[in-house]
Amino acid sequence: QVQLVESGGGLVQPGGSLRLSCVASGIIFPAYVMGWYRQPPGKERELVATISGGGGITKYAESIEGRFTISRDNAKKTVYLQANSLKPEDTAVYYCNAHFGPTVGGRNYWGQGTQVTVSS
Repeated sequence: QVQLVESGGGLVQPGGSLRLSCVASGIIFPAYVMGWYRQPPGKERELVATISGGGGITKYAESIEGRFTISRDNAKKTVYLQANSLKPEDTAVYYCNAHFGPTVGGRNYWGQGTQVTVSS
């Protein structure tokens, strides 16, 4: 059974930082591209960042580039999202994603999400 369990969300003031974690089980972790997505209130889910199986290739959404950093520890089967200089518009439910294979038709798994609220 595949499980992705996120943690680290919460309430933070503008300009603050959070570190999100996602622990995976039930998958061959290094074989999966891992990603973070988010869904702001009333909006669709959007890509935040992805990282390749070996960790050497990362991609970021323009809205967060330079402020967020994705990383992974394959020994711990964990992917992280370090979020700095947070803004109110970063408020969203953040989801961990594990993807294997082609973009269409590959295996895709989601965590349950963790709420991040940026407010003074």
